[in-house]
Amino acid sequence: MSIQVSPSPIPNSNVVSLTSMLDRDDYLTGLLNQVTATKTEGWLQDLREGAASWVRHSTIPTTREEEWRFTDLSSLRKVQFNVETGNYASLQFDILPEAANSRLVFVNGVYAPELSAVRDLPSGIVVSNLAGLPVVEQENVQQYLAQAEGAQEVFTALNTAGITDAAVVWVKKNVVVDTPIHLVFIAVAGEMATISQPRCLLVAESGSQVSLVEEYVAGKMPTPEDTYLTNAVTEVWIADNAQVSHTRVEREGTEAFHIGKTAIAQARDSRYTCHAITLGGKLSRHNLEILQTGEQTETTLNGLTMISGKQLADTHSAIALNYPHSTSKQLHKCIVGDRAHAVFNGKVLVPKRAQLTDAAQLNRNLLLSSKARVDTKPQLEITADNVKCAHGATVSQLEDDEIFYLQSRGIDENDARKLLINAFAAEIINQISVTSLREILLNTVNNLKSISLDS
Repeated sequence: MSIQVSPSPIPNSNVVSLTSMLDRDDYLTGLLNQVTATKTEGWLQDLREGAASWVRHSTIPTTREEEWRFTDLSSLRKVQFNVETGNYASLQFDILPEAANSRLVFVNGVYAPELSAVRDLPSGIVVSNLAGLPVVEQENVQQYLAQAEGAQEVFTALNTAGITDAAVVWVKKNVVVDTPIHLVFIAVAGEMATISQPRCLLVAESGSQVSLVEEYVAGKMPTPEDTYLTNAVTEVWIADNAQVSHTRVEREGTEAFHIGKTAIAQARDSRYTCHAITLGGKLSRHNLEILQTGEQTETTLNGLTMISGKQLADTHSAIALNYPHSTSKQLHKCIVGDRAHAVFNGKVLVPKRAQLTDAAQLNRNLLLSSKARVDTKPQLEITADNVKCAHGATVSQLEDDEIFYLQSRGIDENDARKLLINAFAAEIINQISVTSLREILLNTVNNLKSISLDS
């Protein structure tokens, strides 16, 4: 069992690793050539070329960098990825009854209209792929796409350099959408390892409300064990007094690499809730970045990582509370079995002008094996003097007295352990408002048979 709890300086999220042309990263250049092979036109091509310029002078992060010191990408560099497209109309995935008519599906980053279903939505909401939007609405998208803070981070820039399409959800002023919007990104490996770069943009105008489910899954063909890379970016813009409930589920294949960025901009009086669930992938990394752009915002971040085998799952979050009278609550849980390795790094920044801020952050970890490892690094940087802020981390194993109590009620030891694990996970999952998705996730957790249960 391994744990590290340590504070460290908060790095600048806009810093990128720059190299000379002689020392540039040939592997990264190869990825860039793959994702930029297809050309677009107009403003989108200009946007892509600007991002590609950053990538050409950047490098893949290494463990020598503070932000990546627990996540070694050397295994990623050993794989040559290729862009793969094709017709996958027969793919199977979970259809949520609540979103049966509000679903966009992308396969290897390419919009799949035959798998999607968008109809009977209320007026005032746009749910479409970027290429399917009228020219006028595409011009509106131009004001937001790739404009979030941190756009020059190497994997974010790589995604932008390869944009040919995107999922777009746009909610007009004062429109309340009761139906959840379901975005499904399916990765299908071909004969060779593949790379796909899903892109999502959500804009919630003033006074609007919407619920978004963003899901990453492995295709059933040929097998979920094939190697592939998903490099995903989601931008969410929340205007004054708007409300967004966002559930992000990562259930990639067992040999997959998943790198994701979620960038949120919250204006005055806005409310944002995120439920981030990480279950799959050989190596996964999720960067969750919240930027407050007005007073009196409310931010709730719930996260659950459940891994086993030799999985590595890394969650990095950063909450920049730049204005006063705001509330931020974060609870991130990790369940780690076998020889798996979980990483949590949570940063909360409260500058001097952010007076009367109420921020709380807690990372709770449950280790199920003597070989399981977690590295947790909660960080809280405060220069304001009239705030209420707290952060912490805990690491534990299943308690013998709790197991004994359940056994005394006629439950065998193995079932008692599973019951306690499920209860630990359910605290996060039960907060998801989409009933069918909540049940799918609870069943998934309950049926994870590869989790090691040390006695």
